Amino acid sequence: MALGALGNAAFAAIVPMFIGKAFNAVLAQPPQIKALATIALLIVGSQILRGVLQWGRNFSAEVMAQRLERDIRDEIYIALLGKSMTFHNLQPVGDTMARTTNDVREVNLMFSPGVNLVVGSASFLLMPILFAPRYHPALLATPLAFLVLYFILLAQYLRELSPISDNVRTAFGEMNTRLAEALDGIETVKGAAQESGELGRFTQHARAFHDAYIRQGDVEARFLPLLLLGVASAAGLGHALWLYRAGLLSVGDVIAYFGLLQLFRFPTFVSLFAYSQVSLGLAGARRIVELINRESPLDQNLVGYAAPMRGEVAFHDVAFAYGNDKPVLENITFAVRAGMRVAVVGQTGTGKTTLMKLINRTYDVTAGQVLVDGVDVREWNLEALRRQISIIEQDIFLFSRTVAENIAFGKPDATREEIIAAAKLAQAHEFITAFEDGYDTVLGERGVNLSGGQRQRLALARAFLTDPRILILDDATSAIDSETEDKIQQAIFAAARGRTTFIITHRLSQIRWADLILVLRKGHLAAVGTHGELLQTSEAYRRIFER
Repeated sequence: MALGALGNAAFAAIVPMFIGKAFNAVLAQPPQIKALATIALLIVGSQILRGVLQWGRNFSAEVMAQRLERDIRDEIYIALLGKSMTFHNLQPVGDTMARTTNDVREVNLMFSPGVNLVVGSASFLLMPILFAPRYHPALLATPLAFLVLYFILLAQYLRELSPISDNVRTAFGEMNTRLAEALDGIETVKGAAQESGELGRFTQHARAFHDAYIRQGDVEARFLPLLLLGVASAAGLGHALWLYRAGLLSVGDVIAYFGLLQLFRFPTFVSLFAYSQVSLGLAGARRIVELINRESPLDQNLVGYAAPMRGEVAFHDVAFAYGNDKPVLENITFAVRAGMRVAVVGQTGTGKTTLMKLINRTYDVTAGQVLVDGVDVREWNLEALRRQISIIEQDIFLFSRTVAENIAFGKPDATREEIIAAAKLAQAHEFITAFEDGYDTVLGERGVNLSGGQRQRLALARAFLTDPRILILDDATSAIDSETEDKIQQAIFAAARGRTTFIITHRLSQIRWADLILVLRKGHLAAVGTHGELLQTSEAYRRIFER
């Protein structure tokens, strides 16, 4: 890229020098016609070479920029996948999308055309300084003065532009966050007839983004190097004419020198755009790096314990808090043997779901230990740990892919026969085959074209297919009618054989089915035991059971 830029600038500088020679040839007595023909051929040949070099420079810059964008996207996606759920719970999705799409694109544009034009314009700045002294040493004064003042003014311009560029990228991220939230909650917005209110909120963010860009435009409009170019052109021409009057320059020399000064036009005009693009790219890069480097307590532990899991689970004096907030779980201690069926009960907001998410390290404990097979979960290889634990949550997430791909999400190499067997076990085969395309039916985003019960049965099929050693059901039959629930209860009962199963539930049939019951109250473990034991010993459990 640098070689192409220098070659392009050098061949551009040749043109006014040849034109100066052409003027001298015309003014000679007699006119030198053959010299004019030679000069014309040299100009044509030099500009063909210039075009080739310029193509090579632009192509190499674009290839570099596209590869950089690709690598940044890969790196930021890997970083996001490695972040803890605490990070994702606090980081707005819209802002993340803005950083991973628009900000990454700005980094691409920073290099091509941004840096490409900066390098090219810098080469043009050198040419008048290199070639002006060949006509007269004094002619170096104007190009040098222009160069010094140009860089002073450019530095002031960049200092003023940098914080505004940061504001532009931040305002875009906030606007995108508002848009993502409104679209994600569009059903709630429409259900509450709040379209006008959401429009007003979005308009405020759009206005902030608009105002940030207007401030950037104001700075660009006061770009002083444009004024400097006019002054330098007039001063340089006046200086050259004075030397001509003194007999120190020919007419062709004056024209050639003035043509060399006009090479400053390209870097001056292009700087207005190029440096703005570089500033936006740097602002985007800072936001990307900040997102990648933002501290996340989750350790992948790639060299950790990775043996086949038996399913023993133990909590030793566990506490957990979100960030610096008050702990939502405290002093949790219990032990579960492999293969046991455990019910987790308690009022809403007592931390039942959070407790279960400590097992697969969706969250890491604030204090104490969670052990699986006698090994602290933080000592496990994270992938090995999670591959052997399946969680089916109340809010089922399905991808905009086929039914078969959704079932096989945790086991992408599963055969169609394995997928169908898992669906039958989850009582999902019948409604899947009722679709026109069966298992090849493409689901809408989040499975919007399915009922709640159908989504939960697909989630059960996904869990059954991976054959986990620990199965966690977070009220997984809440959206299923009584008849279907009976069938799924039988499927869960069959699937639970030989594996440890935790069920967060309020249904008495599931509670009484458990080998062990954990009763949570206000973030503490209020009681542990079987159904019969707890009815006799735990007032908290009796209140739950009576309800």
